[in-house]
Amino acid sequence: MMNTKLIKAILPVLVGLILFILPPPTGLSSAAWRYFAVFAGVVVGLILEPLPAAAIGFIGVAIAGIFGFAVVDPKITTSENWLSTAMSAPLGVQAASIRWALSGFSDGTVWLIFAAFMFALGYQKTGLGKRLGLLLVKLLGKNTLGLGYAVAFSDLILAPFMPSNTARSGGTLFPIIRNIPGLYGSEPGPTARRVGSYVMWTALAVTCVTSSMFLTALAPNLAAVTQVTRIAKINVEWTQWMMGFLPAGVILILIVPFLIYALYPPEVKKSTEVPQWAAKELAKMGSISRNEILMAVMALIALVLWIQNVFNGTLVALIVISLMLILKIVSWDDILDNKQAWNVLVWFATLVALASGLQTIGFTQWVGENAAKLLSGLAPTTIMILLVVVFFVSHYLFASVTAHVAAMMPVILAAGVAIPGMNVTVLSLLLLYSLGLMGIITPYGTGPSPIYFGSNYVAKKDFWLLGLVFGAVYLAVLLIVEVPYLLMLYPK
Repeated sequence: MMNTKLIKAILPVLVGLILFILPPPTGLSSAAWRYFAVFAGVVVGLILEPLPAAAIGFIGVAIAGIFGFAVVDPKITTSENWLSTAMSAPLGVQAASIRWALSGFSDGTVWLIFAAFMFALGYQKTGLGKRLGLLLVKLLGKNTLGLGYAVAFSDLILAPFMPSNTARSGGTLFPIIRNIPGLYGSEPGPTARRVGSYVMWTALAVTCVTSSMFLTALAPNLAAVTQVTRIAKINVEWTQWMMGFLPAGVILILIVPFLIYALYPPEVKKSTEVPQWAAKELAKMGSISRNEILMAVMALIALVLWIQNVFNGTLVALIVISLMLILKIVSWDDILDNKQAWNVLVWFATLVALASGLQTIGFTQWVGENAAKLLSGLAPTTIMILLVVVFFVSHYLFASVTAHVAAMMPVILAAGVAIPGMNVTVLSLLLLYSLGLMGIITPYGTGPSPIYFGSNYVAKKDFWLLGLVFGAVYLAVLLIVEVPYLLMLYPK
């Protein structure tokens, strides 16, 4: 019997090679198909993980970069002998390929994710995270489900004021809740399912919901509204957005912590002793220390600046980390030693580059255009639903909601607007509301995803499976609840 590790190593290569040698579908260039073959092999590798996820992404970028797969150059893309042409490409083409390969490392969201780990480090090193975790456990720790709802409502309170779910969930909530599982003897590995897996998945699942509840809860929401105004000639206001999503939003916020509790249950359900123990531990910690106060001030500064949205969110994070270094809350050696943060940085940066390549090479546009053609001839409402499904499911191809909006929103929206009898207002709102929800489906789907994935509390296979299940739940609620509700609000 073939070794399991060997099978996991062979399958991604095999999938990539099979797609590579197959002829491209009609309407898709050979270059785009070759690039998609590499991308598909990387995705299979991320699922099976014969190597660490960051290493797989790194290898994928290197392969695509060496052969210029992501560079739109006629000499390479139209050449029958593309291999020798690519290998002998002029320096200008090679430089473009290098810029593409490294483009993920210049992405602001990538560095904001990295900053979230540094904030968590500050909370951990000063003891502030432990203190806040103990306070939460003391108040709500008798019931693990209560912890889930505490996380949910904390995110909900912040969501209207923070247009970055990475800053909100990854930079503000994650550093606090990261300290809770250990209080129950739950750490990454064999004990993760005691409490940690439930708390971490709940935090991610909830922030995907709140990101769709408010216009200002997710940065790409604003860009998407601009496209709706430009293409569909519809203006979407803050209150209109909130009231339109209210039924689905309320349902999901109320059921998600319980649904996770039922489908992915924590091993520790109740513990009357733990809150008592937490109270004793708080007493042992004594009064709050200087560094804890400084860390709290740093967190407050970041929170205020994120809410005010005066500076770029990533710039705010870099400023606060600099202050943490100056005030000696953390040291440079602490940052260098944080292997988890650097690992996630490389992993997500390579995925951002790989996903952007699909757009550059024309693959995502081809998907959108062909989906629209296949739907022609159906009833307008049926087409509307199918367009939303295509838009939602295609997020498997993206490592950023912003990139998804830029690549797919114009194509899907334009296809819908061209359909006679289409309720363009309802279609536009459904596409807008799907943006936050779709982030749940992959470990790279939205900014906070790599943070919770990188915490190692949720097993890799569980992350993909839960993403599939909750993606289906979110999409079902969006369509079943919102379609009739919005058609009632905006009849033709």
